[in-house]
Amino acid sequence: MFSKVRRYAPGLRRLHWLMALLILAVYLAVEQRGLFARGTPARAAMMQTHFWLGLSVLALVVWRIVLRVRHGVPAIHPPLPLWQALPAGLLHLALYAFLIAMPVLGLLTAWTDGKTLYVPFSQIAVPALLSPDPALAERLEDLHGAIGEFFYWVIGLHVLAALYHHYVRGDDTLRRMV
Repeated sequence: MFSKVRRYAPGLRRLHWLMALLILAVYLAVEQRGLFARGTPARAAMMQTHFWLGLSVLALVVWRIVLRVRHGVPAIHPPLPLWQALPAGLLHLALYAFLIAMPVLGLLTAWTDGKTLYVPFSQIAVPALLSPDPALAERLEDLHGAIGEFFYWVIGLHVLAALYHHYVRGDDTLRRMV
């Protein structure tokens, strides 16, 4: 194997794993809402949790992009052939687009659906920047849901690719992030 592994900056590594946990929690919150009847405080709490965790992901991805630009990306050793490097780059671009688009779509959906969003652990409502529009809210919610379903697969592909690189190809792709 390789004696010296160049790794991502410590802040980027911590953000990667923190965001992975947050994304898992976001998905769990939205999937578990079905355990509670519509209109109940417990279901509303699940949705508020889903919403605020999603916005936390958005805030962290902005920070992550800044750190990534500042620190760069360590090269993979041995280097990837072009037929692997291009799809890897596209997958990462899709992941970043997802991390930005999903919280924004969720926020737009909540606003256009006329939902009240409360600051966590308070009764302080966040003012909506858009007026209610049920038809638009439905379209946004459908798009948000469809992208969310699709990204189960993209996230799974990301994990499988990391395992492929580590166990099959034997490069340092995974070790750069741990």
